[in-house]
Amino acid sequence: MHHMFRKYKALSFLFVLFAFGVLVQSCASKTVQKEAEQDPWKEMEKLRKQIKAPTFPNRDFLITNYGAVEGGKVKSTEAFKKAIEACNKSGGGRVIVPTGTFLTGAIHLKSNVNLHLQDNATILFSRDTLDYLPVVFTRWEGMELMNYSPFIYAYEQENIAITGNGTLDGNSDMENWWPWCGAKKYGWKEGTPKQTPDRALLHQQNHQELDATKRIYGPGHRLRPQFVQPYKCKNVLISGVKLINSPMWNLHPVLCENVTIDNVKIVTLGPNNDGCDPESCKNVLIKDCYFDTGDDCIAIKSGRNEDGRRIGKPSENIIIEGCEMKEGHGGVVIGSEISGGARNIYAINCTMDSPNLDRVLRIKTSSQRGGIIENVFMKDVKVGTYKEAAVKCNMFYEEPGNHMPAIRNVLVENLYVENGGKYAVMVKAYEESPVENLRLINCVINGVDEPLNIDHVKGMKLVNTKINGKGYNSQNVTAANKGQ
Repeated sequence: MHHMFRKYKALSFLFVLFAFGVLVQSCASKTVQKEAEQDPWKEMEKLRKQIKAPTFPNRDFLITNYGAVEGGKVKSTEAFKKAIEACNKSGGGRVIVPTGTFLTGAIHLKSNVNLHLQDNATILFSRDTLDYLPVVFTRWEGMELMNYSPFIYAYEQENIAITGNGTLDGNSDMENWWPWCGAKKYGWKEGTPKQTPDRALLHQQNHQELDATKRIYGPGHRLRPQFVQPYKCKNVLISGVKLINSPMWNLHPVLCENVTIDNVKIVTLGPNNDGCDPESCKNVLIKDCYFDTGDDCIAIKSGRNEDGRRIGKPSENIIIEGCEMKEGHGGVVIGSEISGGARNIYAINCTMDSPNLDRVLRIKTSSQRGGIIENVFMKDVKVGTYKEAAVKCNMFYEEPGNHMPAIRNVLVENLYVENGGKYAVMVKAYEESPVENLRLINCVINGVDEPLNIDHVKGMKLVNTKINGKGYNSQNVTAANKGQ
């Protein structure tokens, strides 16, 4: 009996010790979270140290030594393939594209290969759709499928790069690739094929959760491939290059980790010509880039509806720094294919200015998407003009459904707008899921038609913020909240 009592006392002591440990851990976790909310920029600097660009052995493989022909008339697809394979088998290095124009079909990168474009080098991509076959496993607007290969593609590779001061020319225009979108302003003609039925079918297959390897598109279909898509890759670098005339999304890393996109210039105003769309990626740095795009400049994504929820991989730990945005639907955008969620997004020291730039910070989702978007931080952004809203949170983008989204902990600090558009801040949220903890601190927004157009917000704060020269605080927020 005495032995049992001692055993009981020992177990009780262990239980108390365990409970105390859980309590301490919980308090520590809350302290860390509180510190991050108070000073997210310290957390950003910690994150920056985790993102390291890959390096490559000092070995060069010149594509002209593998049969590439300069001039933009003869396809050098096989030469690119042979040079990349030789570089990969040797343990890695640079595949060199010399000065001149080289025509090619799809380029598939392999581990430890840096595709390097010398000054005045251009990779010109073929307009022949057969040059992007066989189909590969890819994503299209957040849905998995087998489709035409992206123009530059890598699958499950490590240490890959595209560098140099040359140009990637997607060779798309009003007669090639763009008309597939189905819009007359991009060259589509009545009676010719377009993406609409294929897009609808892919949506249906996604909803039915059909095996993605059985969603086969490519020949006979009209879903445009992306320009550059590393898929399930680690240690990715894209630096220095210019992208023009993209068929669709420009830079689209999917399920990648440790990605650096540095000093890239994207000038392409075609349909769905998003600049950079990291999707379900972790630890990403987008720095000193220039965007003049036909859609969102930077759009962070994590999968659409069933595919996004099934894979369940958020986009997280993303730094956007020192970028310049011109035309586009939004400067820094999260969504709408965001069903896997997004968190820890930092945008700092950016400039934006165009009457055709719709929004500065845009968060778009819906109850069809679901997902949690949290910890979004913007600081030191200067804007000349924009069209609709400086900050917009919209939970009613496209169709409704049964998966309530959440948007919380959004901070905009030191935003200066010289001549704004319709609104300073716009919020369209559900009453049962208000936007939480949206804060504007030390912001100056001039020239807007309506300062606040908001409905369901919780804990929204404006601190030392002026809109059209008038100081705004929480009382202004309460008065403007149409959901109350």
